[in-house]
Amino acid sequence: MADPLLALRPWEAPEVTSWGRLPMNAVGRRSGALCLDGDWRFQLLPAPDAPVGAAWSSAYVPGVWTMQTIQDTDDRPQYTNVRMPFAEFPPQSPAANPTGVYEREVDVPHDWAGRRIVLHVGAAESVLLVHVDGRPVGISKDSHLAAEFDLTGVVRPGERSVVRLTVVKWSDASHIEDQDQWWHGGVTRSVLWYATDPLHLADVTVRAGRHGDLRVDCRVRDSGGALPEGWYVSGELDGQPLTRDTELDRINAEDERVSGFLGEARLLTTVADVRTWNAETPELYDLTVRLHRADGTVADTSYHRIGFRDVEIVGRDLLVNGERVYIRGVNRHDFHPLTGRTVSYDDMRADLSLLKRFGFNAVRTAHYPNDPALYDLADELGLYVVDEADIESHDHAHEIADDPRYLGAFVDRVSRMVLRDKNHPSVIIWSLGNESDYGANHDAAAGWVRRHDPTRPLQYEGAAKLDWGATDDASDIACPMYAPLEDCVAHALSGEQTKPLIQCEYSHAMGNSNGTLADHWAAIEATPGLQGGFIWEFWDHGILQRVNDGRPAGRGGARLYESGVAAPGHRWAYGGDFGEPIHDGAFIADGVVFPDRTPKPVMYEHREIAAPVRLEPFRHEGLVVSNHQHFRGLEWLAAEWELSLADGGTLRAPAELPDLRPGETAAVPLPFALPRDGGEAWLTLRVTTADDQPWAPRGTEVCAPQVRLRAAPVPADVPVAEVTVPGRRVEVDADGLLVHPLLTAAPTLSLWRAPTDNDALGGIALRWRAWGLDALVREVVSVRREEGRVSVLAEYAGSVGVVRHRQVFTPVEGGIRVDEEAELPDEFDDVARVGTVFETVAGLDLLEWFGQGPWESYPDRSAGAPVGHHSVPVDSLFTPYLRPQESGGRHGVRRFTLSAPDGTGLAVALDEPRQVSVTRYRAEDLTAAAHHDELVPRPGCVVHIDAAHRGLGTASCGPDTFPSYLVAPGVHRWSWTLRTL
Repeated sequence: MADPLLALRPWEAPEVTSWGRLPMNAVGRRSGALCLDGDWRFQLLPAPDAPVGAAWSSAYVPGVWTMQTIQDTDDRPQYTNVRMPFAEFPPQSPAANPTGVYEREVDVPHDWAGRRIVLHVGAAESVLLVHVDGRPVGISKDSHLAAEFDLTGVVRPGERSVVRLTVVKWSDASHIEDQDQWWHGGVTRSVLWYATDPLHLADVTVRAGRHGDLRVDCRVRDSGGALPEGWYVSGELDGQPLTRDTELDRINAEDERVSGFLGEARLLTTVADVRTWNAETPELYDLTVRLHRADGTVADTSYHRIGFRDVEIVGRDLLVNGERVYIRGVNRHDFHPLTGRTVSYDDMRADLSLLKRFGFNAVRTAHYPNDPALYDLADELGLYVVDEADIESHDHAHEIADDPRYLGAFVDRVSRMVLRDKNHPSVIIWSLGNESDYGANHDAAAGWVRRHDPTRPLQYEGAAKLDWGATDDASDIACPMYAPLEDCVAHALSGEQTKPLIQCEYSHAMGNSNGTLADHWAAIEATPGLQGGFIWEFWDHGILQRVNDGRPAGRGGARLYESGVAAPGHRWAYGGDFGEPIHDGAFIADGVVFPDRTPKPVMYEHREIAAPVRLEPFRHEGLVVSNHQHFRGLEWLAAEWELSLADGGTLRAPAELPDLRPGETAAVPLPFALPRDGGEAWLTLRVTTADDQPWAPRGTEVCAPQVRLRAAPVPADVPVAEVTVPGRRVEVDADGLLVHPLLTAAPTLSLWRAPTDNDALGGIALRWRAWGLDALVREVVSVRREEGRVSVLAEYAGSVGVVRHRQVFTPVEGGIRVDEEAELPDEFDDVARVGTVFETVAGLDLLEWFGQGPWESYPDRSAGAPVGHHSVPVDSLFTPYLRPQESGGRHGVRRFTLSAPDGTGLAVALDEPRQVSVTRYRAEDLTAAAHHDELVPRPGCVVHIDAAHRGLGTASCGPDTFPSYLVAPGVHRWSWTLRTL
């Protein structure tokens, strides 16, 4: 007999969103649920209608088969961004369609007799077919929401049943799950089953406002038939009883809205002196709802942690509890480098705790509802959530947006998300999905949400980007993607803006990136109408891959280094590394953290931009401290003063933060008396948590605002004759190259950097190569010696121009002064850098410097690197972006030393703050490598001193850096002094 589920071919029927699936609800997990996670029998079929064989292997649930080392399965992860991984048009799927069959026996408990039995499958990608004891039970689509099925009439308590979950990888649903992520297949969240009384809570809706008003709407059903007489609900909030809304009961009865199969009840209360929920002070209350039979016994119970808060739009401001809040957000996928789409509770807690420690207050669940536990954690830890439906039809967006065959899928996915997540105070905005054009299907889904939940605004970039001022579309928020900052500011100042402008994506974190982030936030905080945005994205989606066989390491894989570099014998894989013929390369590696959750340098930049405490100088005699939070005072913080003297080390003293409410400022005296003489002086206020927080232990640094108290003295223009040390000479070879005992490669001109992802995808690296900047040919024009000095003029020829470069080497006390000048032709109107590169002998393994640090920084990403004295081993300076590229730079360096363990080495003093990098790799080493396992460190150091260095920008996806951070043609001059320690 043919299987009716297979006969329906639901993988190619967009009109079929489910069959036999129970409605979504927000009742929450039931007590006494039995977990079915673990090893299941498994077969991977070549197509959904292929016969199931007799040979079984084993697969772990939850998990994706694409990440597990299952015998005879060669279906591996595949990464695409826009294009689909197969050629078929919607709603078709390819004939070669991997289909996983999961099977296991389950013992039905004896005490479930007479009860309603429900199977819960947390998520399956992309079509789920359920059979029990060979009988068809149901179908579900939507890879990121749970499906529940009533097994009451299928299984028998006290007996053993066989549960089979068939998961079809490709389907009509894949065309609207075309997100920028790895494609997988499997059961990605937990499977469990539970039993309830036939009389049960079908749904619970909580509305809790900032003034303390609580309304709890309950829906009640009885699976045995009509509702019994006399049932009622009760509830309590933190142990205090709620009141039943008898007026609702009366109105329902008078309007004949009382149904024989659906019961409705409402509970009410008003909390005096309510503690409101917000991202800074996420106050939660315990709510218990009970369903009673007529005799008072409890038939069902639902538990919730709720928060009292309001979300509204007034004019062009998004308000939380009446306050205009900045949205400092990040986009986040459910991802793990060992398990793919399956993420544990501890991993999610670590994700959100890390975001809190670095100043983020919001998460967009890109581009689908995340694991349910994430919302519980956001409620507890304090993060605003933009909850996004599992809809993205990027490759076929225009066609599907108005395709009536997909109408049901759009409404189904959006409505089920809302029904599941509506009781979470952290969810402040609903999103209709991502990059799916804009059509009637969106309007239909928006209409459902606005009717069901008028308490939250709705957003959809595809609608709002068409006209930021439109008021009749499916978005209450203008949420463009990578809109140029000048356009956003102009729109806010135009007088035509009608909606809050919060970019759903605005800074792309691919590789060495996120330039101009501080510029963006300076404009946001200075421009009414701009309210923030979401960085793309949280994770670098590198999968830990075994180098020997190219397979994912899988569950329990090799340990990960904290530095972000994969363990020996492994590497971080990106698109194409699993042999996929269709892929989008390293575009999957675009997060603010590495695959092992190590923060990238941009995290420190963001932490400072989002600082809750700010510091400014005040009339040369004091300081102004300000509280830049929305709801919280400074009592939860501790602080310490740190004075960094260019010529005198570092001084520290305890700091007492003033008692400031949100938005308040206070003047405080300088904590130190500056020495009369000396160089630069920088004062830093290191702010930490005063006590343990749910997201950080006591003493965790929160921010480090800094002010300059004294500038460096302007160096006097000393005549060369007074600089030169009589009787000393500088040695150069026949090519005019400096000879020095600590250098293995002499200082030469450098205009090239190993292209960042932004350079490559933004197109500027192609121009640099066309100009020949990666292979400049040096030719000596002249070498002149005069009174111990040596002047060398050389020409560096590219494909389209010649750079004239002059070096003057002068012997000075203890070393050599190098004065340099480079004249770039007009053709070189935007180069990577202008500066010097040289290499040292081996053994100089410690870099110490005065300047910005200690982490990596660049001209347009340096706000989070305070000026001070820093010391870092050379091998820790390099930042291991997944695709090797320019990295490891430090901005604003005044001087540095490279030393061996015995204290010998070299010291370099710079004429003014410069961009400096010290690594083990030449630019050509990084340019040639696709992965870090291909790199071979050089024994010595490769040192760059740049007179000018191009900004990073975000041109891999979004605007490039600003014109002020470009390196222009013309004459560039710089000087430095090299001494031996």
